[in-house]
Amino acid sequence: MRLHLTDPQKVVRDLLPALGAENALLTAGTADRCNTMTIGWCQAGRLWGLQACTVYVRPERHTWSFMEEREYFTVSVLPKDRKDAMALCGTKSGRDMDKIKACGLTVRTGEHGAPFFEEAELVLVCRKLYAQDLDPACVLPAGEEKISPNYGAKGGWHRAYTGEIVEAWSAK
Repeated sequence: MRLHLTDPQKVVRDLLPALGAENALLTAGTADRCNTMTIGWCQAGRLWGLQACTVYVRPERHTWSFMEEREYFTVSVLPKDRKDAMALCGTKSGRDMDKIKACGLTVRTGEHGAPFFEEAELVLVCRKLYAQDLDPACVLPAGEEKISPNYGAKGGWHRAYTGEIVEAWSAK
């Protein structure tokens, strides 16, 4: 066991460089029944006076139903040498296969049984506080060219889930 509990502020500083480059895994469910997906969109910082993390999931994704059912979710950043797992979890659906088993990942649990992976370098365990669907009617003119290409043939608009960071784990 190389992961240990740590100060969430330390982990949040390391999260930003991982997003969009190494990416991260969003996981929801229980130790026995969970799903994970690669994410490139994530925000972490302070909101409502709390350490918070916001993730985004399209309703077409298998993970969406797990996010809807559960009170907790996790964000796990795997080491750079696990690009194979990141690629599989970003291209295959948990409806069709057991992605966690196929990637050889080991499920651990945080607060209230929130599943994450032993192989991670850093983990945020979050308790959902707020959810809201992104709305195309709210895209401002300056954002149309930058935001709209993320939608259309790729699927529907994401739901934003904001959670309080209740635990942070680090391998450092």
